[in-house]
Amino acid sequence: MVFVFLLSIVVVYSLSELPDSQESEFVTVDMELSLAQLDAPMVLAEQVRPILDRRCVVCHGCFDAPCQLKLSSIEGMHRGASEERIYEPKRITEMQPTRLLVDAKSTAEWRSRGFFSIRNEGDQSPKNNLKNSVLYHLLRLKQENPQPRAGLLPDSISLGLDRKQTCPTLGEISDYARDHPMWGMPYAMPNLSALEYRTLVSWLAQDMPTVALPGPSAAVLPQIEQWESFLNQSSRKQRLVSRYLYEHLFHAHIHFSESPTREFYRLVRSTTPSGETVDEIPTVLPHDDPGDTPFYYRLLRYHPTIVAKNHIVYEFSEGRMQRYRELFLANDYEVDQLPSYETEISSNPFKVFAAIPATSRYRFLLDDAHFFIEGFIKGPACRGQIALDVIEDQFWVMFFDPNQPIITNNTQFIGTMADELQIPADGGSNLDFLRIWTDYWKGQRSYMESKQAWFRTIGTHDLDHAMDFIWDGDGNNPNAALTVFRHFDSGSVAYGLVGGNPETAWVIDYPLLERIHYLLVANFNVFGNMGHRMSTRIYMDFLRMEGEDYFLAFLPVNRRKEVRDAWYVGQRSSIQKLFSAPQEWLSTESISGYLTADPQQELYQSIKGRLASMAYQAEAMNQCGSINCENLSSQKAEKRADRAMQQIAQLQGTNLHAFSDVAFVRVRMDSPEQDLVYTLVRNKAYKNVTSFLADGHERDRSDIDRDTMTVVKWQEGSYPNFFFSVALSELDDFAKNCAAIRDRGDYEKFIDQYGVRRTNPEFWEMADWFQDEYKRNKPILSGLFDLNRYENR
Repeated sequence: MVFVFLLSIVVVYSLSELPDSQESEFVTVDMELSLAQLDAPMVLAEQVRPILDRRCVVCHGCFDAPCQLKLSSIEGMHRGASEERIYEPKRITEMQPTRLLVDAKSTAEWRSRGFFSIRNEGDQSPKNNLKNSVLYHLLRLKQENPQPRAGLLPDSISLGLDRKQTCPTLGEISDYARDHPMWGMPYAMPNLSALEYRTLVSWLAQDMPTVALPGPSAAVLPQIEQWESFLNQSSRKQRLVSRYLYEHLFHAHIHFSESPTREFYRLVRSTTPSGETVDEIPTVLPHDDPGDTPFYYRLLRYHPTIVAKNHIVYEFSEGRMQRYRELFLANDYEVDQLPSYETEISSNPFKVFAAIPATSRYRFLLDDAHFFIEGFIKGPACRGQIALDVIEDQFWVMFFDPNQPIITNNTQFIGTMADELQIPADGGSNLDFLRIWTDYWKGQRSYMESKQAWFRTIGTHDLDHAMDFIWDGDGNNPNAALTVFRHFDSGSVAYGLVGGNPETAWVIDYPLLERIHYLLVANFNVFGNMGHRMSTRIYMDFLRMEGEDYFLAFLPVNRRKEVRDAWYVGQRSSIQKLFSAPQEWLSTESISGYLTADPQQELYQSIKGRLASMAYQAEAMNQCGSINCENLSSQKAEKRADRAMQQIAQLQGTNLHAFSDVAFVRVRMDSPEQDLVYTLVRNKAYKNVTSFLADGHERDRSDIDRDTMTVVKWQEGSYPNFFFSVALSELDDFAKNCAAIRDRGDYEKFIDQYGVRRTNPEFWEMADWFQDEYKRNKPILSGLFDLNRYENR
């Protein structure tokens, strides 16, 4: 066996010396076949899937996978690749949806949509299965041209999500190999090991044999029956409630209580009732018309590999169903008529669900606020520029208490404002973008004026009493406070008030939380036209400012405008020339009792006091995904590591200029099973994070001087940009060397000592450790980290 492995290495690395001809290709295939184990089929789940997940899916797992090649399921491998880009800023018109497992049911349908094969679809034999496989040729190309094992990757290897895409077909693979010899797979990463390579080659030679997909487990099957029965009750009230639940949970990975850790489901609409095979209705948006024939809400097992960037978990349990009954069915209200699916109606939740009490809807959203805020960060799109280009790198989110008598908790008021609360809906022409200046902003102005009329009647509250208007999670819910991080074009959400006091914060009420979900999740079509994308982005400006203005309303009148203008120097005024908002609230005193010259920091302290009881639960959720967390240790060695890492958290300004947005740090202890993990989150300051009118990526020195670093004792974000590895004994020096970085040269020396470059022979071992640590700490909430954004440093 050892001889076979050595022979495999010799053969593979000798292939680069062969002449580039069809004859040499046949010779290579024959050599590969002589080494492949073909006597017994490779089992996907046991032998191949772990390699595909850790070496391939980490770049090919979502809508932004290169060439739309999704390797997270066998259906994706059979579908193949396409040159059409989903994230194409220059695309003007809507494109045909290409959701795997949804928009086409067979390989033939995908071929009719322009996808080409990466496997042999002709005469079957081991030789043909390799010779006619694009995937095999790309794997072989990497083995023939191994990348450097130290230093930076050469300029010939282009990186970046928006790099020019090259998607070779079988007929183009020879030209591709000649023009781009360093572009084999895994792209811009270390080579596969000899065992990994031979396993994949053997599997491809056998035409990718698979096993039958598993059905529901014994623990889940009765729960599915119970939930499908509940959701498909025939009363008008139940049908309206089920529609509300579906439109808010369609993007969830649903996990049942007491079920296997990695078993997840999607809530779908099907033409078939419970007990029959699910036939999903492939509407683009969850509120699109499902058709004239009867449909049923069904739970469909999700079997592709779970990736972190679109893994948004929601739990179903007996307690959850009882909560739904209390919120939505026990209340005394009538549903006289079910709403239509006409776009102008169905895209407006304040019209469709007007019969359901507003406080019930708000309570439902608050129960799992992290899930719904995470929806706009991860959502159906996998890449978040639409939402993220208009938010700060770090800010806190709090919520108005549903028990307080504020106007936006009033069902009648929300009902009268339904037209004004209309948000952009997909489905029209690019000219619909012009409605942002007419219908949408006009409605937003009217809504703001109505709120301000009420605001003038509430009188002045002492600061301590005003804190009662901030929801405290009813004393036991860690969703009461959240921290949103923006990592350039991705983002993440943590529980609690994480990091230093942020520059901005949001306070959210029911209509704002509902519109965030519908604008960026339920109403957002990643395949939509340019007008849809622009309307969505501009309306997100309205929502961001609304949440920020609620926060500012807790400050004294004489400081509100000053703080507000400081957030967006030079840009806020240009926005207001186009969208002139009512300003009465700026001069309506509502809070008294401030004692210092810095009321914003004083307000932050008051909010921390209001939410102090949730701090432990929030930290537990961040570290292990459960409020009953066993990982919150206070060992002496860990305290030492925490102190050193907190020194890094004090850094700011130009000291951070060379750092990535998100870096994972492995702290090596005396034994590997005790190793610790931290995340360094660089928060970049912007003066002009506002609207499509400003280039949010350009920053000057006054921005950079205000950069900060957040250090957390867990893995934050779905797209790590860099890895560091440091021994506990060296951690103090690590922190000091961080603080000593002044320029790019200093940073290069720092990386030489502690960093893990793409060329590092130990890269995969380190990546696997971080993947395993995430899964160990959060067995249900974890997914594979995406390495597309890993930097060449």
